[in-house]
Amino acid sequence: MDRIASELNIEVVDLATLHLSPYDYDHRNRGDDFEPLMEHVLAHEQVIFASPIYWYAVSPPMKVFLDRISDFLELPDLLPKGRRLRGKKAFIVCTSICDEPSPAFMSSLRETFDYLGMRFGGVAHAKCQDGYSPDVHEADAAAFSALVRDAGLRLG
Repeated sequence: MDRIASELNIEVVDLATLHLSPYDYDHRNRGDDFEPLMEHVLAHEQVIFASPIYWYAVSPPMKVFLDRISDFLELPDLLPKGRRLRGKKAFIVCTSICDEPSPAFMSSLRETFDYLGMRFGGVAHAKCQDGYSPDVHEADAAAFSALVRDAGLRLG
């Protein structure tokens, strides 16, 4: 992700460094970092969701983030903002020890994007069984960066 971010000159937000409370049906968690983060996300037309694949799913911080999007679909004062996710382009960057991303992983994210009205733009997957190797993964990172850049040009 760092290589892609450098190529595209974009900011990476490390969810693990933020205070994101789990989803709460009573919404008693509104004082954490989630709402300001979503305001930041909503300012962009393209969003890259990056996560290692853990047991066919996103990382725990990404799961909390995705769960909390429900706040923007349920709370009357946030609902108009949540609707702004519609039409945004969503991309995935993921790593695993496999040759391809897990179908279950991809399905859960693609269905989430569909539900939110986001358009799926593509995926970059790196097999990192032996760690990340620029020699092995550089071409994939460059191709993905070009895909995101070209999609941005079509949006603009």
